[in-house]
This record gives sequence, C-alpha cells and structure tokens, in this order.
Amino acid sequence: MEDHKIVQRNLALQREWYGEPLGDRVRRLVVAFNVSQAQLADVLGISAPMLSQVMSGRRAKIGNPAVLARMIMLERKVLTPDVATGAPEALQRALDDVRESKPTVSRDSLPVNGDESVAYPVLRRVADRTELQQAADMLHEDFPAIAELFRRAIRAASR
Repeated sequence: MEDHKIVQRNLALQREWYGEPLGDRVRRLVVAFNVSQAQLADVLGISAPMLSQVMSGRRAKIGNPAVLARMIMLERKVLTPDVATGAPEALQRALDDVRESKPTVSRDSLPVNGDESVAYPVLRRVADRTELQQAADMLHEDFPAIAELFRRAIRAASR
C-alpha cells in the first residue's frame, strides 16, 4: 500500500477510535501547555519519534494505554481553572502531575480526575445563569444527570 493511502487509512482509524485524528488532539495540548512536541512526548511517556508518527498518521494508534490515559488527563487539566489561566507555574504543575502519574487502565476505569467541577467554568463561559437554568429545565425529564450538572454549575457561580 502506498504511504499516502496508509496515512489516510490510519487517520480514518484514529477518527473511529479516538474521535478525531490524534495530531489534532496533540497540537491542542502543545498550544495549551506551551510546550514542544518532544516535551509533551516526555510527559506522556512516549518517544518523540513515536509521537510524531502517531500525529502524522504514519502510525494508527497509541499502543500503551497509560500513554493514552496521560493524554486524557492533560486534556482534562486544560479545563481546570488554574491551568485555564495560562499561568506558567500552573501549566508546569499540571505537566509534572501527569508525568509522575502511574495510570492503570481497566475496562471499568480510566485514571482521570472525576471531579465534575472542572466543567462549571466552561459551562458558565458558554451560557449565562438563565440559559443554564432553561437547559436544565428542558433536560430534566430525559437527562436528569445533565440537568443536575447544569444546576450545580449555576450554584457554584453564586458562591
């Protein structure tokens, strides 16, 4: 198979497996944390050449589940208030936390912070209190957990 066709096939597989090409996800992390690809590879626990191959589509998947878990951890840390400020010390602290993590992945768990409060600032940025309340009211019957998340975001804003 030609290189171009292999890359296209791998990118299609990445969309299927990860929701989008890994290159897009990695580039967002590089920008969000203001690091090089090599520095990000170190944090994730993968070699820089391997990360480059995954990003370019020359390789379809991240074979080590702990590497994928660290990437998800970083993606979630971007949403935390201290990291969202872009303060260099907060960015470095988040990178260090993920680098030092020893995630284990099973069918029933992902090694990520389950603290839903990280979503509150994001929700409040995209919708005001009234819109969140209206959405919660509309979703309550069919999606009560999402409705309650919106309500908690509203309450957190008033603290």
